[in-house]
Amino acid sequence: MTRIVALETADIRFPTSQSLDGSDAMNPDPDYSAAYLRITTDAGDGIEGHAFVFTIGRGNDVQVAAIDALAGHLTGRELEPLLADMGATNRALMDDSQLRWLGPEKGVMHMAIGAVINALWDIKCKRAGEPLWRLLARMTPEELVGLVDFRYLTNALTPGEALDILRAAEPGRAERERLLLEGGFPAYTTTPGWLGYSDEKLARLCREAIADGFGQIKLKVGADLDDDIRRFRIAREVCGDGFPIAADANQRWEVDEAIAWVRALAPFDPAWIEEPTSPDDVLGHAEIARAVAPVRVATGEHAHNRVMFKQLLQADAIAVMQIDAVRVAGVNENIANLLLAAKFGVPVCPHAGGVGLCEAVQHLAMFDFVAVCGTREGRMIEYVDHLHEHFVVPTDVRGGVYRAPLAPGAGMEMRSESRGRHTWKPEAVDA
Repeated sequence: MTRIVALETADIRFPTSQSLDGSDAMNPDPDYSAAYLRITTDAGDGIEGHAFVFTIGRGNDVQVAAIDALAGHLTGRELEPLLADMGATNRALMDDSQLRWLGPEKGVMHMAIGAVINALWDIKCKRAGEPLWRLLARMTPEELVGLVDFRYLTNALTPGEALDILRAAEPGRAERERLLLEGGFPAYTTTPGWLGYSDEKLARLCREAIADGFGQIKLKVGADLDDDIRRFRIAREVCGDGFPIAADANQRWEVDEAIAWVRALAPFDPAWIEEPTSPDDVLGHAEIARAVAPVRVATGEHAHNRVMFKQLLQADAIAVMQIDAVRVAGVNENIANLLLAAKFGVPVCPHAGGVGLCEAVQHLAMFDFVAVCGTREGRMIEYVDHLHEHFVVPTDVRGGVYRAPLAPGAGMEMRSESRGRHTWKPEAVDA
């Protein structure tokens, strides 16, 4: 039997605030960061589990500490039983009675559990010689249902209903896998739309996005209405009528303010309005959705668990679900989120605006296509052209589509030299 030797963590930060990459109405100076985890074993095979939790700078050390707090749950334990029943492993971490008090099932401890779960999936995939998306897509419907914690979900999605969804998609899996390998998965880009960019840079990046084959761009909005109208006008003039341009307010507005603001932008035909208000305000999102239709409401990157997604769907508060690979408790909980979206007929367009998020979440979207929803129609993955060079298997986006990764693993392993070079040193701040 193999035993887990250590959970090693690192506080990794990139100075993206210097170029205003990632800037938006709520986060004007983000430094893309990763509370990084490496799980090592005594197997001697060189296989390690890598995962991270994304942050934007200050507080990354707090997230690292939360991951460190889980070391006692795994260090010294036999690895094979944990990997053999990832559903039970997930529930055991989620059910720690003292850790639950810190949430429950939300916040830094919940995300820390996600890092551990994702790192274990990374090991499981590497041992199987498969990328995560394909390992999941080749599991039986019964095995997939066994991964999901249905606690608090059964008034919206039962295990039987989830099984029906997965069984209905099963006959076409092989053909969809072939289509995915041949044609990839659609992407849209946020690269032109960061709020700190000049008008000239916005226009140039819009032209480049179209030339690169992207079928949608996204603009950050919410700081100043006149500025947003001007920037949307520039983007619309460059992209032309009918080209999808989404808007993202990053939680900036009150409900009434969101309604008024989106109506002011409506002449530019926004593809959706993302995070128009507090991510916890389910009824607020529902009110906004009714008031700004036919502009769609999208959210999810800060939805802290499957229960929040359940409520957003039950309330008809969102028309686009945006899962995040590291906000919830890892792969298992995101499978629950994908099944909820399939039950309610809502497309999933994952959030990927951050270091490593493109590499991570592509696996979930591709699994969704092959084994859950069975379609790429209306689905796309966010893409930002930043920091991919730091990953062992960087995202491959060409012609406006994600090319399916084939390397074994969950896609979250950062290059060792990048980890070393960008490990944060507190004394550097004081200097």
